[in-house]
Parts: sequence; structure tokens; C-alpha cells
Amino acid sequence: MTTTMSPAPMMTIDPKSISPSLLITLVGPTASGKTKTAIALAQHFDTVILSADSRQFYQELKIGTAAPTAEELATVKHYFAGHLSIHDYYNVSRYEQEVLQLLDELFRKYRCVIMTGGSGLYMDAVCKGIDQLPEPDVALRKNVNEIFQKEGLAGLQQRLQLLDPEYYEIVDRNNPNRLKRAIEVCLQTGTTFSSLRVKKVQPRPFNILKLGLNLPRAELFDNIHRRTDAMISGGLVDEVRGLLPHRHLNALNTVGYKEIFAFLDGKMTLEEAVEKIKTNTRRYAKRQLTWFQRDVAITWFHPEQVEEMILFVEGQIRNIQTR
Repeated sequence: MTTTMSPAPMMTIDPKSISPSLLITLVGPTASGKTKTAIALAQHFDTVILSADSRQFYQELKIGTAAPTAEELATVKHYFAGHLSIHDYYNVSRYEQEVLQLLDELFRKYRCVIMTGGSGLYMDAVCKGIDQLPEPDVALRKNVNEIFQKEGLAGLQQRLQLLDPEYYEIVDRNNPNRLKRAIEVCLQTGTTFSSLRVKKVQPRPFNILKLGLNLPRAELFDNIHRRTDAMISGGLVDEVRGLLPHRHLNALNTVGYKEIFAFLDGKMTLEEAVEKIKTNTRRYAKRQLTWFQRDVAITWFHPEQVEEMILFVEGQIRNIQTR
């Protein structure tokens, strides 16, 4: 997404003097300008960026996930961006552990670190901790997998909507692993997955300041449409064609890839696939906003309000230092 940003003010606080350490999280829906804004903040506060976008973890998925460009990666050091292969097994619990371990190292050099992304579950894992859910029942998992094999994604979606309508509204409904796990927990415990996720926040040895990017719905949707068109002109079809032998992998069951797979299968025209990507991306953005807007600790800004964000962060740093 291209935005016109206000020039950043002169730094009035040395970020290395912040005590204790500060994690700044920057969230927002897809196509809201998180990458560009995070880079501007990281440059101002002389720090690094941790990615919390689970779609951008995979090195093979660049165009369709709007991953940071080589130029952006060279501008500011990024962690957890393109660090995995689509063949790697990865989960949110492992992400939480790896980020906390890395932060322990980074805070020895930087008193302020920025984490940005649109994957609310991964953000919450770092900021709040992972809920201790029951271990999967083998027989139950087999039954849920059989539902997926016989009825596909729609079968999982229908069951989760009946079992836990609250979680159904915020989960990534195109991610079968998330759907299956939620269904398993509902059936195993006799209660909703969403109720079990409301746990005591785990203490962290650093301060957390949460920023959010949002913009008028029409502007956001226009960004989504223009970015989708740019992905197509930038080679998305060729990128997806090269991944055809691996289409069964969960990492590829995501917006922008599954629609192009359908085009390559002859199930729709390219124009229809592009419109489907735009529609599914808009729906994904709405679910992201639903997730993030539940968190009252997030202070929201328009992506062009970089100067205001910096001033706000510096004001919060002063509060931390005077506690």
C-alpha cells in the first residue's frame, strides 16, 4: 500500500534509555500500510522489526502475501519474515517461545522493539501468552479429519459455526487447522473454544504499547483492490504456478493462492479469480478488525499519522520512565 506520510519530528527521547524495555506492537487489517509504517517507526526509534504475519513467514510466498520487499528488508532489520519453508511445521506456541527468547537478546541492545502483523493470534501469544488447552484426543482428531476429507472446508466451517459462533466470527475460516482444533476442543470439553481462550494474561518482563492502523472502509477496500491488481501484474500467477506440486500444503491454503489454483485448474477465468481474491481479502480484513477491536489497549491511527504515532509513543515512554 502506498501512503503519503508526514515527516517524523526530531527525536526527543533516546530509545536506549527506556527502562524497562518496551515492545511496540503495530496491528491492523491487510493493506492498511503496516510494513511501511513499521519501517518509519523503526527508523525513528533506531530499532528492529519482528513480523507477526503468519502468511509472510514462508520464503516461497512473496507476491501473494505482500511480503516486505528486498529494499524494505535492507532498510530495517526484520525477524520472522521469510524464515520458514512451506514444508516446515510451525505453530503459534513455537512462535511465542521463539519471539520471547529473541526479545531477551534484542533488549540487551535495543530498549525498544517493534512487532507488526495482521495475525491476531500470534500477536496475542506474545503479549498475553498461550491458553493451556487440553491435549488432542487421537480418536476425536481422526473423526474431525474425516469430516474435512469428506466435506472439505465448508463442512468444518458449518460445524464450528454451530459449536462456537463467537469464535467462528473471528477465526481465519480458510485455515482448516484452526477450524479443526477449535472443533476438537469444543467436542472434547463440552464447552466453547472461545470461552477456554479467556485466560489470565501471562506476565512479561517488558512493557507493551499497542498501536493500530485503520482507515475508512472505502479507502481500505480501494487499497485491497489496487494491491491485488499489482500482485497480478507483478507475477502472482507465475508464483502460484510454480507452487502447483505443493498445493496440498496448509501454507498454500490461503487467500491469493487458492483462487489462482482454481484458475489454473480451469474452474474460473483469471478475471473471476482476481475478483474472488478481492472479495475474500475484504472479508479477511473485516475479521482482522473484529479481532483487534476487542482489545481496548490499542490506540488507533490513520496510516498517514506517523508523526502523531511517534509523539504518542514518546509520551508513553515518558510515563514509563516516571513510574
